[in-house]
Amino acid sequence: MTDTSVIISSPQITELIDLVKQFHGFDFSGYTKASLKRRIIRIMQLKKLGFYDLKHILVNDPHFFQDFLEEITVNVTEMFRDPSFYKAVNNQVVPYLSTYQHSKIWVAGCSTGEEVYSMAILMREAGLSNKSFIYGTDINTEVLKDARRGIYSLRNIKSYAENYQFTGLKGSISDHFTILYDAASIHNELKQNTLFSVHNLVSDGVFNEFQLISCRNVFIYFETELQERILDLFYKSLCPLGYLCLGSKETIRSDSFKKKFKVINSKENIYQKVGA
Repeated sequence: MTDTSVIISSPQITELIDLVKQFHGFDFSGYTKASLKRRIIRIMQLKKLGFYDLKHILVNDPHFFQDFLEEITVNVTEMFRDPSFYKAVNNQVVPYLSTYQHSKIWVAGCSTGEEVYSMAILMREAGLSNKSFIYGTDINTEVLKDARRGIYSLRNIKSYAENYQFTGLKGSISDHFTILYDAASIHNELKQNTLFSVHNLVSDGVFNEFQLISCRNVFIYFETELQERILDLFYKSLCPLGYLCLGSKETIRSDSFKKKFKVINSKENIYQKVGA
């Protein structure tokens, strides 16, 4: 079977969505169909599977489903990704967090943990390490294992160092790692105030009250209705005047939610909760 022969129809996409929900409990019906189609075709190409073979292996091989989940949910991340975002958070949100005796931060869709540790470094540089706690959540249990380890290749650290430099933070990113041969491990001090756990934005509810929620490069994979459901979850999870960060690629489009959030930074799409 060649790559060019892979064809999958919209009804077949729907059939796969129903199958995954029935057998594995994951609901992808709110994901954009174009994105799902691209990723399913990629899986079929890589594994050299036809549609009916794909259905069979999804039902009968839990290890394959884990690979399928990783491909569908997109785990592309890096430390201090989009440095201008972290600069904006440092200038416009961190002063607000410093007014709290203790602040809670939620990084939703955290993948392998780089954004959680970026936030932890931001808090450390601001002298707020002992006054903040960061929750990292994802639907993928395998990437969360990597996040808890907090060990990254030196090759990646070099690119992270460039991002760090552009945030305007003092010092060096190496101040926050211990070198281990060809890898680097996040300092235990940064790990102490973090917790990684499974949370499904599609089906799970409020689990705490937060001063800051960051969910970047996630909404672009969701249809409008699902985006609004998750925005409602975030709104209910934020304390009064809490901050929501969506990043430069995503924005609040719904008129009803525009009334519930004040724009703090239109370029980085940083919002503040208003109203009751």
